[in-house]
Amino acid sequence: MTKITKTFPGVRALDEVSFDLRPGEVHALMGENGAGKSTLMKILSGIYQPDGGTIEVDGLRVEIDGPAAAQGFGIGIIHQELALMRDLTVAQNIFIGREPRLSFGRLDESKLNADAAAIFESMNIHMDPRTPVAGLTIARQQMVEIAKALSHRSRILIMDEPTAALNDAEIAELFTIIRRLRSEGVGIIYISHKMDEIKRISDRVTVMRDGRYVGTVEAADTPISKIISMMVGRELGDERAERPDLSDAPVALEVRGITRGRELKDVSFAVKQGEILGFAGLMGAGRTEVARAIFGADPRDNGEIIVHGTPVDIRTPQDAVRAGIGYLSEDRKHYGLALPMDVRANIAMASLSRFTDGLGRLDDRQLGQIARDYIAKLAIRTPSDRQEVRLLSGGNQQKVVIAKWLLRDCDILIFDEPTRGIDIGAKSEIYRLLNELAATGKAIIVISSELPEVLRLSHRIAVMCEGRLTGFLPADTTQEAIMELATKRDSEGMAA
Repeated sequence: MTKITKTFPGVRALDEVSFDLRPGEVHALMGENGAGKSTLMKILSGIYQPDGGTIEVDGLRVEIDGPAAAQGFGIGIIHQELALMRDLTVAQNIFIGREPRLSFGRLDESKLNADAAAIFESMNIHMDPRTPVAGLTIARQQMVEIAKALSHRSRILIMDEPTAALNDAEIAELFTIIRRLRSEGVGIIYISHKMDEIKRISDRVTVMRDGRYVGTVEAADTPISKIISMMVGRELGDERAERPDLSDAPVALEVRGITRGRELKDVSFAVKQGEILGFAGLMGAGRTEVARAIFGADPRDNGEIIVHGTPVDIRTPQDAVRAGIGYLSEDRKHYGLALPMDVRANIAMASLSRFTDGLGRLDDRQLGQIARDYIAKLAIRTPSDRQEVRLLSGGNQQKVVIAKWLLRDCDILIFDEPTRGIDIGAKSEIYRLLNELAATGKAIIVISSELPEVLRLSHRIAVMCEGRLTGFLPADTTQEAIMELATKRDSEGMAA
């Protein structure tokens, strides 16, 4: 791809960007959200048409005028948002629109399943092609997307944030497949915000910033700090704030003996005003389940929730909000935002009663001013408060959710995977914001699967294993100490 240019109304998304891919290499494409990575890949996969520049495949100039043309040139893309049909089987998803047929147009189900099985065998993956996609984990759905791309005999495979929802074991499985594809000569364009992955799996790294090409470096020879500075145009400092003395601080939230079926077993802890309590643990440890039980999103069998010294009866999220608790879900697009609505409406969503009179009429002028105040306060990058929130980057979407709960004036904030799918520069801003909130006296719970993030943010760390709290650690602990508690089981095989 040479000097690719793309302009949308009012925005120059790509400004003479160049990129090349060799057979049998993993070439990472990096940059902050909004840098132009997805736009460049949508041009390569035929979804967008460039305004200028040229594309060559195998040394021949080509015109990619649609996704079908891209597939014809051996280009496949696996989007961050998986696009499978849940009610169809694995095999039906892989060959949809290209199903083998018998006489009179009847579907050849046997050949369909056999062809899908052959692809999985080549990937060294054990999966029944007849399984409905709805019954698969996100990781297995990811493998189906890869199989679908390979069914088109893709020689160029674009992977956009392929590990965003995977645990460590699933990531290892994916990397095994990537290495096998690389050994077979498939060129892979790998988009990720996770620096450790880039160093583990990629051969070269190309960095974009603000729609422009910054440079290409060898992954093995380039320090992470260098790649980060290329991405953000500056050196990022350590966002770790000074750890305050909270020994005399009042308790904002106390949880006693929360139990829910097999998911949560007698979970008790307290969070003080001004404290960031990190929650660590392996996938399925029960961290999100604790948050949802506190917030009233899931019913609990037993347990007590105490806010500022007073027991509160939380049975629904509305009860939690009235008690001053805000919850930022790990899935912000489904549970934190109304994507088709604008930034203004999303910020005001939890506080609409503040902007209505006795007849239910909305004070749109006041609402707009408040929204613009929060856009400025949180440095939300948006053309205006009327921009649809679906068009914002992941980091700015997360800031909109934070603004929603700050406007509601919640004293207790629960952040579940606050930086998932967010680039390194936006992560830095979210870290700074969390520290500032804690400094104003907010009590904050941070759930994260990234141990460096937990260590960077937390004043204390609570560790869970299989639904139980197995211990608390100070801020200056190690990843090894966290993992020891995250795998701590008693002699009967239950978490200790």
